[in-house]
Amino acid sequence: MRAGSRWRIGDLAQADALIVENGFLVVRASSSARHVVVAEAGAGSILLSPNDREHLQALTDCWVTVLPHAQLESLLAIPGVAATLFSGLRVALRIRQDATRCFAGIRHADRVRHKLVQLGREFGKVNPDGIRLEFPLTHDLLAEMVASARETVTRSLDELQRNGFVVRDGHSYRLLISPEGLDAPT
Repeated sequence: MRAGSRWRIGDLAQADALIVENGFLVVRASSSARHVVVAEAGAGSILLSPNDREHLQALTDCWVTVLPHAQLESLLAIPGVAATLFSGLRVALRIRQDATRCFAGIRHADRVRHKLVQLGREFGKVNPDGIRLEFPLTHDLLAEMVASARETVTRSLDELQRNGFVVRDGHSYRLLISPEGLDAPT
């Protein structure tokens, strides 16, 4: 997938699962009222094929392996492969649970901070000057991730920047925390 491209269910006919080999993408769900990001996926992530109200959107160039039902069944019959796939599913479920926990925050700035820490933990690159999120992260996309309005996310990011937690770095962000700060409760 090229950065910016989208795949819908019709593009993934027969797929039961998807493995992101490299790159970064999101799964967006749409309704008549709004869009929401229901999953983020980087290298090594396992996803279900999107349903008719979802689509994959590549934020960077991605390589995605499509696993049709018959191929997935064959792979699951191999114990070592089945264990590896289950391990990947365990990670995917933990990420989804962590993402859902951010909605417990009442203050929007807390929800945005939680999401940035989660993205840093799962997909960030450690640099001497912080944790870099090496994919384009717009205010609109971040708003879809935390179920807030773009304007609210903009105000929250302004607050987090004033407090020295995050800086804009081109089309992405850098968290001004140590790698140990990613493990701290948010």
